[in-house]
Amino acid sequence: MQSLFETQKSMRQKRRAALQRGVVAILDVGTSKIVCMILQFDPSVQMDASSGMGAVASHGSFRVIGVAKTRSRGVKLGEISTMEETERAVRTAVQGAQKMANVRVDHVIACFSGARPRSYGVAGEVEVETGSVTDLDIGRVLASCDTPYFGDGREAIHAMPVNFALDQNPSLSDPRGQIGHLLSVDMHLLTIDTRVLQNLMACVKRCDMELAGVVSSAYASAISALVEDEQELGAACIDIGGGSTSVSVFLRKHMIFADSVRIGGDHVTSDLSLGLQVPRTTAERIKCIHGGVVATSMDDRDMIDVDGQTGDWDHDRRQFTRSEIIGIIRPRVEEILEEVAHKLQAARFDTLPGQRIVLTGGASQIPGMEGLASRILGQQVRLGRPLRVHGLPQAATGPDYAAPVGLALYAAHPQDECWDFNVPAQRIGAKPMKRAMQWVKENW
Repeated sequence: MQSLFETQKSMRQKRRAALQRGVVAILDVGTSKIVCMILQFDPSVQMDASSGMGAVASHGSFRVIGVAKTRSRGVKLGEISTMEETERAVRTAVQGAQKMANVRVDHVIACFSGARPRSYGVAGEVEVETGSVTDLDIGRVLASCDTPYFGDGREAIHAMPVNFALDQNPSLSDPRGQIGHLLSVDMHLLTIDTRVLQNLMACVKRCDMELAGVVSSAYASAISALVEDEQELGAACIDIGGGSTSVSVFLRKHMIFADSVRIGGDHVTSDLSLGLQVPRTTAERIKCIHGGVVATSMDDRDMIDVDGQTGDWDHDRRQFTRSEIIGIIRPRVEEILEEVAHKLQAARFDTLPGQRIVLTGGASQIPGMEGLASRILGQQVRLGRPLRVHGLPQAATGPDYAAPVGLALYAAHPQDECWDFNVPAQRIGAKPMKRAMQWVKENW
C-alpha cells in the first residue's frame, strides 16, 4: 500500500494544481465508449467540503466547456486489452473535447470499471494524546487500521474514512477539536487489480497527459445517480455498462461496498448477433430500437425486418417477431440481475434502512428493466439519470453518462481519503490482518 499511497498523494497534488489553473479534463474509459469532458472552474472559489472531514478543498461550481465521445477500442470487460487501439480512442476523445472547448489540458482525472474490485471494512483506534482531537490524531488513527493482506497484484484505489467515534459518541463525521480519550475510525478500502491501474496510467502518459486522479466507476456513477436521501439512508447503484456491471452501496453519504459483475450490455448484443445470425452492428441497432425484457401478445404479431451483409435486400431480407428478440435478451438480463443480487446479499444490503436500488448505465434503458429488476432483486427500483451540471449538452444527460458526470462532481467536491491526511508512513500496512470482516455486518 505504501507505493500507492505516494502515487495517490502525487496525483492529489497534480489535481490541486490543475484546478487552481481553472481547467481539468475528465476521462471515462468504458468498454463501449470513451467520454472526455473539460471542466472550467473559478480558481478564486474554494471552500471547505460540505460534508466529511473537509481535508480537501471543494472547488465549488463549474461548467462543462467541452464534451466528446468516441467508440471504445481495445477495452474488454472494462480493462485495457490493446494499448495502441485504446490510446488512439483516448486521443480522439480528448482532442474532440479540447477543440470544442478551444483550450488545451495537461491533467486528466479518469475512471474505469472492471479490475475485479473487492471491498474491505477495517477499523482502528488510538488514545488522544493532548485531550482534544488534532490532525495528528486523525493521521494516527487512520494508520492504526488493521489493513488486511490484499494478495499479490492488488492495491487500494479508495481508502475512505466513513465514521469516527470518540469515547461514548459513536457517530462523528469530524471529531477534530472535540474533547475525549479514545478515538476510533471505520474505513472502507476498495482494492483492484494493480495491472489494470498501471495500464490506464501508461495509456494516459502515452497520450501526453498526466493522471491527476483515478476513481472507480462504481463510485462515480453512484454520486451522480443517487439523490441525497438515498445516499444517507442506504441505497445501491447498479451501473449496467457495456462490458461489466458495477455495484456500489451507499450509507450515510459514504460508499461502504463496491463490486462488479463481468457481464454487461455487450453480452446482450453478442447473444442477439448469434441468435439472429446478424452482424454485431445490426444486433446493437435491434437491441436499442426493438429490445425489451417483457413480452406481450402484441409482440408475437410485431414483425421486424432485418437486412443482411451483402446489400442485396431481396436476398438478405429476414423477419423476426419482437417476441423472439425479447426471448434472447431476457435470459442474459436475468443473469446479470441475479449476479447483482448475489453481490447485494454479500454486502448485507437487506439490513440497511433505505434499500432503494437505482439502475443506471446504457443497458439500463432497455424497456421493462425496472420491473424485471424489482422482481429479481426484491426491492424498490428506479431508473437513475445523472444530476444536471452547468454546460452539459442535452445528449449527455442520459443514464449512460452517469459515470462521467459523477467524475465531474467528484473533481469539484472530492471526498476525503486516507492519503489526504498526514498519515505516519511507517505505519501504513504494517499491521497484520485482524478484522477483515463483512463491512455492513460488523459496522452498521
